[in-house]
This record gives sequence, structure tokens and C-alpha cells, in this order.
Amino acid sequence: MRDREREAWLEAAMARWETSLLRLCYAYLGDRALAEDAVQDTFLKAWKGYGRFRGEAQEKTWLMRIAINTCKDVRRGAWFRRVDRSTPLSDLPEPSYPFTFRDDAVTRAVMGLNPKLREAVLLRWFQELSVEETAEALGLSRSAVFKRLNKAQDALRRELEAWYHET
Repeated sequence: MRDREREAWLEAAMARWETSLLRLCYAYLGDRALAEDAVQDTFLKAWKGYGRFRGEAQEKTWLMRIAINTCKDVRRGAWFRRVDRSTPLSDLPEPSYPFTFRDDAVTRAVMGLNPKLREAVLLRWFQELSVEETAEALGLSRSAVFKRLNKAQDALRRELEAWYHET
């Protein structure tokens, strides 16, 4: 593929998926600057590896997989383990729809899930990937995704029922 074609693809992909990838990376890393860096790294890796993209997955799924792996690499770094990254939810990238108080409780509950459950929830319900796309992005079977989503749903139900009765 010629560089011009690849650059045109990159510009179009960035326009389509940058916000979704930023929200995903922020959810993983809890730091806007790190999330922005991870998104840039994701697009750089995608640009370099575009010639190997066979089209077996959808473009969004492929980019989500690269972003997840990039975030995991960042989390493994020594710097990440030593820095306080507690950031208020108000620092999340802007959603594409109005945010309500009830949404805040749901987001907090999702962010409190263990990482494996949280990543399945973020991809399936927040990024609206299909179960097949979620499985592909996470490198899991469909049944493993269903199990994680069911566990997450049970945990969220318990958490949000307690919240609902408190309000």
C-alpha cells in the first residue's frame, strides 16, 4: 500500500474512532494524558501494521484490540505503578449524549469492577461491539465473553440495587 493511501486511511480512522478509543483508554488507565498517549500509540501501531490487517475483523474491533494491548503495556510499566492516578469522573472525555446523575452511578459501578469484567462491559455495552467483536478484541471465546458479562451484570445489579435503595 502506498503511503498516501495509508495516510488517508489513518485520517479517516482517526476521525471515526478517536473518541471511542480515548474513552476506552481512559477507562483502562484512569489518566487523560496517558489515555491520549495510548490512543496516539494505537494509531501509530495501526498505521505501521496496516499492511498486515487482513480484514478478517472490523476496523473498529482491530483498533480496540490494539488499544487494549497498548493500555496493558502502559499498566505494566514501573511509572504507572508508582503514580497516583485517582481522577474524578468529570475528567472523562465528553460522552456523545447528555450525562445524568443516574449515569454517574452506573459509570462508577462499572469502573469498580475487576479489570477483566470491566473490559468486557466497556467493549460490549459502552462501545456497542457485538459479542463476537468483543470476543475478538479480547482474544476470548464467545462463551468466555458471555460469562464475564453475566458476572459483571450480577455484580452491577448488587451494587446498583444498594445505591438505588440509598437514594
